[in-house]
Amino acid sequence: MDNVPNVRSFILLGFNETMNFRVPLFSVTLLYYCLILFFNISLVLFIVLDENLHEPMYIFLSSFCINALYGSTGFYPKFLSDLLSSSQTISHEGCLLQAFIMYSFVCCNSSILAVMAFDRYLAICRPLHYHSFMIKRRLSQLVCFSWLTPFCIFAINVVLTARLKLCGIKIQRVLCLNWLIVKLACPEADTFSNNITAYATVVIYVSHGFFIIWTYTHLIKTCAKSREDRVKFMQTCVPHLTSLVTFLSVVVFQFVYMRFDSTDLPQSLQNFIATEFVIIPPIMNPLIYGFKLTKIRNRILGLVCFKRK
Repeated sequence: MDNVPNVRSFILLGFNETMNFRVPLFSVTLLYYCLILFFNISLVLFIVLDENLHEPMYIFLSSFCINALYGSTGFYPKFLSDLLSSSQTISHEGCLLQAFIMYSFVCCNSSILAVMAFDRYLAICRPLHYHSFMIKRRLSQLVCFSWLTPFCIFAINVVLTARLKLCGIKIQRVLCLNWLIVKLACPEADTFSNNITAYATVVIYVSHGFFIIWTYTHLIKTCAKSREDRVKFMQTCVPHLTSLVTFLSVVVFQFVYMRFDSTDLPQSLQNFIATEFVIIPPIMNPLIYGFKLTKIRNRILGLVCFKRK
């Protein structure tokens, strides 16, 4: 890499193989983004407008959907505009902002899943203490924790990245990620603090994973003793478990890909792997919860039947 003084913008090279089918790709992506908006906004509105859904589990679910809207909006509008543009560039500040949104979106997902697991643990394993513990103030604290923790962590990450002296402007993807920007740092640049914060972030969110495993260990032990608890587990924990497995599969796959960074794969496949965390979870989660959670499913079916009349 050559030294590039005062980098003002980056070139996104991941679009090179999309030039021959950019219009069909634009149409499909726009439709997909509209579906993400429709399903997540609908679920949030159902929860907000129906007082019967003003319970902690559904409040966390609405936070989950809002996070999906946040992450999707950090990627799709820019991606769509690049498909119609003759040059795919992004400003230095815009790249840092997108990197912040992408990482905080993923880690906010992890925090919300951990909080939802804790909620299910209390509801099933400690039912007598559930309502006395999950008061409005505690609920607000848990929601703030799930949002502010990743925001603070990745604000530090992005600030550390912003100070780096860069020796390149070409990003081999269709979006900006923090590690891709760090890879463009000059050989003499000090990336030690970036590495330390990256490892600390991994430790924090791996601990989230261990916490979720701990809650589900207790949930399964408790539900094995009671038929009523097994029914409650199937109704409320299975959607959460499905979302969790989907999310973890995507993140682990992404992490392995980042670790080995194979350039032998076709560019289109590399792009999919790099963006799957904003493709799969944002559309799957509202569908999983919408069809599986009884109260939401009944509310949707009631609305559909009412319109038919």
